[in-house]
Formats: sequence, C-alpha cells, structure tokens
Amino acid sequence: MTEEVVPSGCSARGCGRPALWALRWNNPKIHTPDRRKTWLACEEHKDSLSDFLAQRSFLREVEPFTG
Repeated sequence: MTEEVVPSGCSARGCGRPALWALRWNNPKIHTPDRRKTWLACEEHKDSLSDFLAQRSFLREVEPFTG
C-alpha cells in the first residue's frame, strides 16, 4: 500500500489552521477494506469532522498528525 500525500492544513471548510490530527477513513461501498483516505483536523474541528465520518460508518482511525 502506498502512502497518500496530504496537505498539512485542517480539512474543515474555510479553516487554514495547522493540522494536529489525522482522521483515517474509507467508504466501504467504494473502497477496499485496506484503503484509507485522510482528512486532517485542527483541535477545534477534530470532533466535528470525526462525528461526520463516524455517523456514516466511515471513520477507521484517529491519530496524531506529525506531517
């Protein structure tokens, strides 16, 4: 599996803060089980982005972003 290259800013719309968290997710309807997409989150948006993904059963892991 190859590493996905991601920007280092928060993925929340309109937020330009540095990312502190990596939210790893996949959509099981279109991705293989081992595939991970990444959204990055600042401290302020970590919970809201995680909740959005979790409500859809997409969230797989949340880990510190060391980018």
